[in-house]
Amino acid sequence: MFELAIMGAWAEFALRWLHVVTAIAWIGSSFYFIALDLGLNRDIPGPADGEEWQVHGGGFYHIQKYLVAPERMPEHLVWFKWESYATWLSGFSLMVVVYYLGSEFYLIDPAVMDLAPWQAIVISIASLAFGWLIYDQICKRFVNSNQTLVMIALFVVLVGMSYFYTSVFSGRAAMIHLGAWTATIMSANVFMIIIPNQKIVVADLKAGRKPDPKYGKIAKQRSTHNNYLTLPVIFLMLSNHYPLAFGTQYTWIIASLVFLMGVTIRHYFNSNHARTGNPTWTWAVTAVIFVILMWLSIAPAMREEEDLAALPPSVARFAEADLFEDAHSIVAGRCSMCHSEYPGYPGINWAPRGVVLETPAQVARAARLIYLQAGRGHAMPPANVSWMEEDERALIRDWYRSVAG
Repeated sequence: MFELAIMGAWAEFALRWLHVVTAIAWIGSSFYFIALDLGLNRDIPGPADGEEWQVHGGGFYHIQKYLVAPERMPEHLVWFKWESYATWLSGFSLMVVVYYLGSEFYLIDPAVMDLAPWQAIVISIASLAFGWLIYDQICKRFVNSNQTLVMIALFVVLVGMSYFYTSVFSGRAAMIHLGAWTATIMSANVFMIIIPNQKIVVADLKAGRKPDPKYGKIAKQRSTHNNYLTLPVIFLMLSNHYPLAFGTQYTWIIASLVFLMGVTIRHYFNSNHARTGNPTWTWAVTAVIFVILMWLSIAPAMREEEDLAALPPSVARFAEADLFEDAHSIVAGRCSMCHSEYPGYPGINWAPRGVVLETPAQVARAARLIYLQAGRGHAMPPANVSWMEEDERALIRDWYRSVAG
């Protein structure tokens, strides 16, 4: 029960669950407030910038927005920030458990760049900080400029980050890191810009000073960016379950185009909420981009087959274990009909989750997954379609434990 592999798997599951729950809370509030702000009725008397009547859950809600603040600070003021912080912290913790602690399995691809685990982790953390600094400087220097041009400049940076990640990490890790970089920008916008600016306004109001409207303008810029970045982040976080998205030499282009889809989709909804039109053309553009993604996904990455000698030490020890030949034989007989470059099982067109188990190096790299899915559990083969015997599962357990303990 207390084996490290099992505890690690449950820790990953718990963190993923927490990450999804907090992300739902953050994205939900973000979508709601953008829709509310765009749909406000501004043709009203009084100091309020706009108001909205809404009905939900059997009751009616009357909501007013003030550009700076009301004349008197309300006693009960709700701050929407913890959803963002909890989402980032749980997401980063999940990346530590999966990609940092399992760097030689999931983060590093020697065919892309042969890195030591510590090097890959340092590059990962440094890239998140570097990406935020570049983004922040662009926003600060051009806060009064045409925001469309600012978005174009940010997209250029994004394409550069996409190419960088796919030139350093495995395809799966590159997608996750691009999502993590974007999520870092979004959460840092809340932590470093939006909330501090709102606190300045509150402090001025309490001190009897008239708050400077520039703080609201800056916060609105960052909040709008977060709104447009939300959908691409969700796509990137889900991509690790779909090898077609990260298993080609065009992964960086696919990732870049995903952000354009996020813009077209959000533009449609934002225009509807603002009652400025019904730009149905955005759906056609989104569909065209998605077709391009599908077309790019079928171009396989050009890479050499990994040799046992090229495996990092932590992976190579599974291939050097006494029971490895027997374990490899079982996997080849029971699993490779689906987990191969060209699956032979009817209805399976590509290796599930991109896990190929044909060569000894591939089996050694997937040792932990094989142990959890087929040794300790019965998830694989699905419905035991290849009739894996219990003594074969026992041998897989013995092979993994002989190395991992």
